[in-house]
Amino acid sequence: MTQVAPQPKPGILDIAPYVGGKSSLAGIAEPMKLSSNENMLGAGAKARAAYEAAIGNIHIYPDGRANKLRAAVAEHHGLEPDRLIFGNGSDEVFALLNQTYLTAGDNIVTGQYGFLAYRISALGCEAEVKLAPEPGYKAEVDALLAQVDERTKIVYVSNPSNPTGSWNSGEEIRRLREALPAHILLVIDEAYAEYVTEPDWETAFPLAREATNVVVTRTFSKIHGLGGLRIGFGYAPLAVAEAIDRIRLPFNVSVPGIEAATAALADEAHQKASRDLIQTWRPRLTQAIRGFGFEVLPSAGNFILVLFKDAKRTAAAANDYLNSKGIIVRAVGGYGIHDGLRITVGTEDQNRAVIDALSEFAAS
Repeated sequence: MTQVAPQPKPGILDIAPYVGGKSSLAGIAEPMKLSSNENMLGAGAKARAAYEAAIGNIHIYPDGRANKLRAAVAEHHGLEPDRLIFGNGSDEVFALLNQTYLTAGDNIVTGQYGFLAYRISALGCEAEVKLAPEPGYKAEVDALLAQVDERTKIVYVSNPSNPTGSWNSGEEIRRLREALPAHILLVIDEAYAEYVTEPDWETAFPLAREATNVVVTRTFSKIHGLGGLRIGFGYAPLAVAEAIDRIRLPFNVSVPGIEAATAALADEAHQKASRDLIQTWRPRLTQAIRGFGFEVLPSAGNFILVLFKDAKRTAAAANDYLNSKGIIVRAVGGYGIHDGLRITVGTEDQNRAVIDALSEFAAS
């Protein structure tokens, strides 16, 4: 008898799985990993201490509402606690939004270089992904609106954007929201918000407070250095938060994660040191690499995107050369930027190593 194996629903096998930044190099015991936009200072002392103290309670299920962290986030950002959604990283918040609001045949709209996580979970809901062109490596309001149709349920904007580093002004975000029909969710992903220094950028928290269709997401993976604990949150209209709570798994944030994230919010010294590192070295890296003849896009995140336009000095060749020096950066061909490398801003020693390696590559 012929046996038929279980089959996934239509479209699942057509989804390209997410591939994270490379973390190892053959023959190199401790490579310099600058491929995942992690905080190269690590987690702060308060978060580490809280994590260690939580070990005694890991046999106990976490508070399903993460009330301790909920209260801390609400106080830190001046938000209403009942409107917060916590997830296993902000990636899970995106997945929950898609699962709650998308049905087969619906679509999401995002920028051409928008974060891949939005697309993957939308496709898993049998929805379509519509990409707005970003000829200047930045999400454009009119281009996003041009993709919206009667089946659009969610519009995603990364602000600042990964992997390009671009950002949208507060005025642009407000104009986008005003032009969207009220039944369409506008999700503003502010994962890199704490690193922004540009005067025209604004957090969308105030907009979300007044609107009925705006969600703002943040993460503890970047400024707080807790990427390994997977803690993210969204600030949403109460009706959205309550709908998501109906399908959110009950214990999706761990005991050590809740404790470490709560402590991290209170560690202002670590947050300042992390910001200062980026504000000092992001412009230095940019200036030095531009001096070698390579294009570096303006960035508001803790990384830069370098474009290699020379046919003889390609991104692939630069990546290979950096790898030969024990330096791992991120090729971004998965976003369609085949001539680019994304480089996390690291410590002083790491940044100087990148500059030295690219100087040698440029001269080779």
